[in-house]
Amino acid sequence: MRGHDHQQADIYSYLSPEQRVRESHPLRKIRAMADEALKNMSERFDSMYAKTGRPSIPPEKLLRAQLIQMLYSVRSERLLMEEIDYSMLFRWFVGMNLDEPVWDVTVFTKNRNRLLEGDVAREFLAEVVRQAESKGLTSDEHFTVVGTLIEAWASLKSFQRKGEKKAPPDDPGNPGNPRVDFHGEKRSNQTHESTSDPDALLARKGNGKEAKLSYNGNALTENRNGLIVNTETLQANGTAERDAALLMLEQIPGTDRVTVGADKGYDTKDFIAECRHLKITPHVAQNVKRNGGSAIDIRTTRHQGYAISQQKRKRIEECFGWMKTIALVRKVRHRGIEKVGWLFTFAAAAYNLVRMRNLLASPVGAA
Repeated sequence: MRGHDHQQADIYSYLSPEQRVRESHPLRKIRAMADEALKNMSERFDSMYAKTGRPSIPPEKLLRAQLIQMLYSVRSERLLMEEIDYSMLFRWFVGMNLDEPVWDVTVFTKNRNRLLEGDVAREFLAEVVRQAESKGLTSDEHFTVVGTLIEAWASLKSFQRKGEKKAPPDDPGNPGNPRVDFHGEKRSNQTHESTSDPDALLARKGNGKEAKLSYNGNALTENRNGLIVNTETLQANGTAERDAALLMLEQIPGTDRVTVGADKGYDTKDFIAECRHLKITPHVAQNVKRNGGSAIDIRTTRHQGYAISQQKRKRIEECFGWMKTIALVRKVRHRGIEKVGWLFTFAAAAYNLVRMRNLLASPVGAA
């Protein structure tokens, strides 16, 4: 039998992630819109790193990774690094080759935290909104405002009397978990504060609901397609929703009269008067049980536009629903009002990108 020399050859096939992600994949449109926004932010990034030099992870890749974390509800940075390492789709979205080593989680977090300190999220949201405006997806006349409670990354056990430096003893049955007895103790934001997140305040969603350490996240949406055009995060102090609403309404460009829809929590004489001072027609739901009655009268409620605003304002709950369940901002993993506000604003931009992708795919999207 004649012997043959068999030469074994390894055949390598190298396809880039770009070639492997199908043209119709829903992430493609999101990545294109995100890239346009990031390209317009390049000057900001250059000025941010002018003195310290370019960081080990480019800010554009960091922000794309943050988007992936929100779009796919990835619970932690450690898990995010693992997902990017294994997933060709995620590598493509972030802008990494298949053989590029994924970042160490500590390095990623350190680099990302530098971005959390600036107005990067606010500028990213503004760039996304500009794209929506250029595509005819937004209204510049009719708006809705609403707030929601965001649970802080701090336990009630950290909510202790101000000025007390002494840490509570550990529970013998559960080391590392402080034993705190609140029985009979009256706690309020005036007398107590969280030792782990002093910016968080005790708040409840309604009468009879459990009080939690929280922040107040607020959004201003336009009424054509329910896109978020501005956000404001404040301490949950009882007047935060109306205060945030006025801050956002003041920033609406132009001098023409506009309308704003809101729920009955905004039906106070001060808020209505301030809206009118700003040349804004307050389409606020009437709170007839309020002392002195509603601050809104028939001069406002008789118009058809008032009924339309009341119908449109319910759409804003879809934004918060997505941000809390998908983008995981129901309970934030950051402490301090600046970082929580950054995360809330970036989640709003992520929501807009998903909504815009769906609207642009629909033949009646811009109608």
